Amino acid sequence: MLLEEFDPERSAIINPEDCYAPLPDFPETAVAVFSGKLFQSLAQALGGRKIAENRDVDAAWPVYEVTYRGMRFAWCKGRLGAPACVGHFEEIISRGAKRIILMGNCGVLDRNIPDCGIIIPTFAFRDEGTSYHYCPASDTIPVNKKYIPEFKKVLERAGYPFVEGGTWTTDAFYQETREKMEARKAARAICVEMECAAMQAMCDFRGVEFFQFLYAGDNLDHSAWDPRSLPESARLDEKEKIVLLAFELAFEIGKEK
Repeated sequence: MLLEEFDPERSAIINPEDCYAPLPDFPETAVAVFSGKLFQSLAQALGGRKIAENRDVDAAWPVYEVTYRGMRFAWCKGRLGAPACVGHFEEIISRGAKRIILMGNCGVLDRNIPDCGIIIPTFAFRDEGTSYHYCPASDTIPVNKKYIPEFKKVLERAGYPFVEGGTWTTDAFYQETREKMEARKAARAICVEMECAAMQAMCDFRGVEFFQFLYAGDNLDHSAWDPRSLPESARLDEKEKIVLLAFELAFEIGKEK
């Protein structure tokens, strides 16, 4: 099968550094979010200064330098879906990032997880194609290999409850069938999203640290799909506070370096 043809060769025909050269003094930690509204509001609130820009046929994707509690971080917008997200962060890494902290939205497979509840993935089902180009074929991949204890301390200090478990990374959200959802749930997945497995595989391949946490959006564990706070503008103030948890983790990591 094609998905079993992993090639560990580090030098490809086209490499990220062929398109985006390293930038002097680029922040080691890149913090990122998928929501355009959250990206713009935090860039403004933290006094973001544009230091880079990635371009494709869709748009120009700015990278800001922001300061949080006296530390410098890169602030990026994640791209929706594994191929676009991984390609984008390949380019962020080529600029000089050594660590990526990513906050994402997800659907829940357990109705008991509250709307906007915090989820820490511990493994991901590889129901997408991108990760197979970065590591040998398998059904799952361990995720968040570092910094779970540090993030739990951040959550406890801020008073946020959380759950841990597997995530189902899929390329095709319109094919999240009831049968597939029940199978993933039986295999200990508690949520579904589109990037985590591929991002972990790419970061492992590149030797870059990766941490992703999720906040709960729509509910699939229901007789009919329940969008809850999935719309981008829903509960925006609360989501802005959740984003700051990513910066708190980045700050904690920075203190240890």
